[in-house]
Amino acid sequence: MPVSNEDAEYTRDQLIRFQKIVDQIRAEVPGRYKAHVLQSAGTLAFNEPTFEIVRAGIMLYGISPLPEFRELLKPVMTWKTRICLVRDLPRGSSISYGRTFIAPQNMRVATLSAGYADGYPWHLSSRGAAVLVRGKRCSLLGRVTMDLMVIDVSELDEVQVGDNVVLMGRDGSEEISCSELGEKAGTITWEIVTRIGARVRRVYV
Repeated sequence: MPVSNEDAEYTRDQLIRFQKIVDQIRAEVPGRYKAHVLQSAGTLAFNEPTFEIVRAGIMLYGISPLPEFRELLKPVMTWKTRICLVRDLPRGSSISYGRTFIAPQNMRVATLSAGYADGYPWHLSSRGAAVLVRGKRCSLLGRVTMDLMVIDVSELDEVQVGDNVVLMGRDGSEEISCSELGEKAGTITWEIVTRIGARVRRVYV
Protein backbone atom coordinates (compact mmCIF):
# COMPACT_ATOMS: atom_id res chain seq x y z
CA MET A 1 0.00 0.00 0.00
CA PRO A 2 2.09 2.93 -1.27
CA VAL A 3 -0.03 5.75 0.21
CA SER A 4 -1.89 4.11 3.09
CA ASN A 5 -0.75 6.92 5.37
CA GLU A 6 -1.63 9.66 2.88
CA ASP A 7 -4.65 8.78 0.73
CA ALA A 8 -7.37 6.66 2.38
CA GLU A 9 -9.71 6.67 -0.62
CA TYR A 10 -7.04 5.45 -3.04
CA THR A 11 -5.92 2.80 -0.54
CA ARG A 12 -9.46 1.46 -0.08
CA ASP A 13 -9.78 1.17 -3.85
CA GLN A 14 -6.54 -0.81 -3.94
CA LEU A 15 -7.78 -3.09 -1.16
CA ILE A 16 -10.95 -3.85 -3.12
CA ARG A 17 -8.94 -4.66 -6.25
CA PHE A 18 -6.52 -6.83 -4.32
CA GLN A 19 -9.41 -8.69 -2.67
CA LYS A 20 -10.84 -9.52 -6.09
CA ILE A 21 -7.48 -10.88 -7.24
CA VAL A 22 -7.10 -12.99 -4.09
CA ASP A 23 -10.65 -14.35 -4.44
CA GLN A 24 -9.98 -15.31 -8.06
CA ILE A 25 -6.71 -17.06 -7.21
CA ARG A 26 -8.29 -18.97 -4.35
CA ALA A 27 -11.16 -20.05 -6.57
CA GLU A 28 -8.83 -21.34 -9.28
CA VAL A 29 -5.93 -22.63 -7.16
CA PRO A 30 -7.16 -24.77 -4.25
CA GLY A 31 -5.04 -24.87 -1.13
CA ARG A 32 -4.53 -23.40 2.30
CA TYR A 33 -2.49 -20.25 2.05
CA LYS A 34 -2.62 -16.77 3.50
CA ALA A 35 -2.56 -13.31 1.97
CA HIS A 36 -1.25 -9.98 3.18
CA VAL A 37 -1.23 -6.45 1.82
CA LEU A 38 -0.87 -3.95 4.68
CA GLN A 39 2.39 -2.66 6.10
CA SER A 40 2.70 -0.78 9.41
CA ALA A 41 0.99 2.40 8.22
CA GLY A 42 -1.89 0.51 6.65
CA THR A 43 -2.32 -1.66 9.72
CA LEU A 44 -2.65 1.42 11.93
CA ALA A 45 -4.81 3.43 9.53
CA PHE A 46 -7.37 0.74 8.64
CA ASN A 47 -9.18 -0.98 11.48
CA GLU A 48 -11.25 -3.34 9.39
CA PRO A 49 -9.88 -6.91 9.08
CA THR A 50 -7.81 -7.24 5.93
CA PHE A 51 -6.62 -10.74 5.03
CA GLU A 52 -4.77 -13.00 7.44
CA ILE A 53 -1.36 -11.38 7.87
CA VAL A 54 0.06 -7.88 8.19
CA ARG A 55 3.63 -6.81 7.42
CA ALA A 56 4.61 -5.07 10.64
CA GLY A 57 7.93 -3.42 9.83
CA ILE A 58 8.70 -0.13 11.56
CA MET A 59 6.03 -0.96 14.17
CA LEU A 60 8.28 -3.72 15.49
CA TYR A 61 10.71 -1.01 16.60
CA GLY A 62 7.89 0.73 18.48
CA ILE A 63 7.89 3.55 15.95
CA SER A 64 4.71 4.79 14.28
CA PRO A 65 4.79 5.96 10.65
CA LEU A 66 1.67 8.02 11.42
CA PRO A 67 1.90 11.05 13.75
CA GLU A 68 -1.51 10.38 15.30
CA PHE A 69 -0.34 6.99 16.59
CA ARG A 70 3.06 7.98 18.02
CA GLU A 71 1.76 8.00 21.59
CA LEU A 72 0.37 4.50 21.12
CA LEU A 73 3.74 2.87 20.44
CA LYS A 74 6.84 2.88 22.63
CA PRO A 75 10.32 2.72 21.04
CA VAL A 76 12.05 -0.54 21.91
CA MET A 77 15.61 0.35 20.91
CA THR A 78 18.32 2.51 22.45
CA TRP A 79 21.53 3.16 20.51
CA LYS A 80 24.54 3.90 22.70
CA THR A 81 28.25 4.48 22.36
CA ARG A 82 31.02 5.66 24.70
CA ILE A 83 33.32 8.62 25.09
CA CYS A 84 36.85 7.71 24.00
CA LEU A 85 38.60 11.08 24.46
CA VAL A 86 38.01 14.34 26.36
CA ARG A 87 39.92 17.51 25.50
CA ASP A 88 39.92 21.21 26.32
CA LEU A 89 40.11 23.32 23.17
CA PRO A 90 41.04 27.01 23.01
CA ARG A 91 38.92 29.53 21.15
CA GLY A 92 39.52 29.36 17.40
CA SER A 93 40.23 25.62 17.28
CA SER A 94 38.68 23.73 14.38
CA ILE A 95 37.01 20.34 14.59
CA SER A 96 36.89 17.47 12.08
CA TYR A 97 37.23 17.41 8.30
CA GLY A 98 36.64 20.59 6.38
CA ARG A 99 37.00 22.76 9.51
CA THR A 100 33.25 23.33 9.38
CA PHE A 101 33.17 24.12 13.10
CA ILE A 102 35.42 26.74 14.70
CA ALA A 103 35.23 27.03 18.49
CA PRO A 104 33.70 30.45 19.33
CA GLN A 105 35.16 30.27 22.84
CA ASN A 106 37.22 27.91 24.99
CA MET A 107 35.40 24.58 25.01
CA ARG A 108 35.55 21.09 26.43
CA VAL A 109 34.78 18.47 23.80
CA ALA A 110 34.45 14.70 23.79
CA THR A 111 35.15 12.27 20.98
CA LEU A 112 32.70 9.38 20.57
CA SER A 113 33.51 5.96 19.16
CA ALA A 114 30.78 5.93 16.51
CA GLY A 115 30.54 7.22 12.98
CA TYR A 116 28.88 6.78 9.62
CA ALA A 117 30.47 3.33 9.22
CA ASP A 118 28.22 2.32 12.12
CA GLY A 119 25.18 3.80 10.43
CA TYR A 120 25.09 7.18 12.15
CA PRO A 121 24.06 9.54 9.33
CA TRP A 122 26.82 11.72 7.90
CA HIS A 123 24.08 14.15 6.92
CA LEU A 124 23.60 15.01 10.61
CA SER A 125 26.86 16.97 10.36
CA SER A 126 26.28 20.68 11.08
CA ARG A 127 22.50 20.26 11.28
CA GLY A 128 21.88 20.86 14.95
CA ALA A 129 22.03 17.20 15.95
CA ALA A 130 22.59 16.24 19.58
CA VAL A 131 23.31 13.23 21.77
CA LEU A 132 22.59 12.55 25.44
CA VAL A 133 25.29 12.42 28.10
CA ARG A 134 24.10 11.89 31.67
CA GLY A 135 20.62 12.91 30.61
CA LYS A 136 21.75 16.20 29.05
CA ARG A 137 21.72 17.20 25.40
CA CYS A 138 25.17 17.79 23.94
CA SER A 139 25.57 19.27 20.47
CA LEU A 140 27.35 17.45 17.66
CA LEU A 141 30.30 19.52 16.42
CA GLY A 142 31.69 19.47 12.90
CA ARG A 143 31.42 16.56 10.52
CA VAL A 144 30.64 12.97 11.40
CA THR A 145 33.59 10.82 10.32
CA MET A 146 33.75 7.14 9.46
CA ASP A 147 34.48 5.96 13.00
CA LEU A 148 34.24 9.01 15.26
CA MET A 149 32.30 12.16 16.07
CA VAL A 150 32.84 15.08 18.42
CA ILE A 151 30.38 16.67 20.86
CA ASP A 152 30.33 19.72 23.13
CA VAL A 153 30.49 18.76 26.83
CA SER A 154 31.40 22.22 28.14
CA GLU A 155 28.30 22.37 30.35
CA LEU A 156 28.87 18.99 32.01
CA ASP A 157 30.99 18.32 35.08
CA GLU A 158 33.56 15.54 35.31
CA VAL A 159 32.92 13.91 31.95
CA GLN A 160 35.18 10.90 31.64
CA VAL A 161 36.43 8.48 29.02
CA GLY A 162 34.12 5.47 29.07
CA ASP A 163 30.95 7.41 29.89
CA ASN A 164 27.84 6.17 28.09
CA VAL A 165 26.36 8.33 25.34
CA VAL A 166 22.88 7.87 23.90
CA LEU A 167 22.77 8.45 20.15
CA MET A 168 19.12 7.45 19.90
CA GLY A 169 16.77 6.76 22.77
CA ARG A 170 15.92 8.10 26.20
CA ASP A 171 18.12 9.09 29.14
CA GLY A 172 16.19 10.48 32.08
CA SER A 173 13.64 13.02 30.91
CA GLU A 174 15.42 13.70 27.61
CA GLU A 175 15.04 11.74 24.39
CA ILE A 176 16.69 11.65 20.97
CA SER A 177 13.96 10.05 18.88
CA CYS A 178 14.38 8.22 15.62
CA SER A 179 12.03 10.76 14.05
CA GLU A 180 14.27 13.61 15.21
CA LEU A 181 17.33 12.00 13.65
CA GLY A 182 15.47 11.31 10.42
CA GLU A 183 14.13 14.85 10.12
CA LYS A 184 17.50 16.47 10.78
CA ALA A 185 19.30 14.09 8.41
CA GLY A 186 16.69 14.63 5.69
CA THR A 187 15.72 10.97 5.57
CA ILE A 188 13.11 8.55 6.92
CA THR A 189 12.93 6.62 10.18
CA TRP A 190 13.11 3.31 8.30
CA GLU A 191 16.58 4.20 7.02
CA ILE A 192 17.82 5.25 10.46
CA VAL A 193 16.95 1.96 12.17
CA THR A 194 17.92 -0.37 9.32
CA ARG A 195 21.31 1.14 8.50
CA ILE A 196 22.83 0.56 11.97
CA GLY A 197 25.91 -1.49 11.18
CA ALA A 198 26.95 -4.99 12.16
CA ARG A 199 29.83 -3.84 14.36
CA VAL A 200 27.36 -2.14 16.72
CA ARG A 201 26.90 -4.68 19.51
CA ARG A 202 23.31 -5.80 20.09
CA VAL A 203 22.03 -6.43 23.61
CA TYR A 204 18.58 -8.04 23.80
CA VAL A 205 16.57 -7.57 26.99
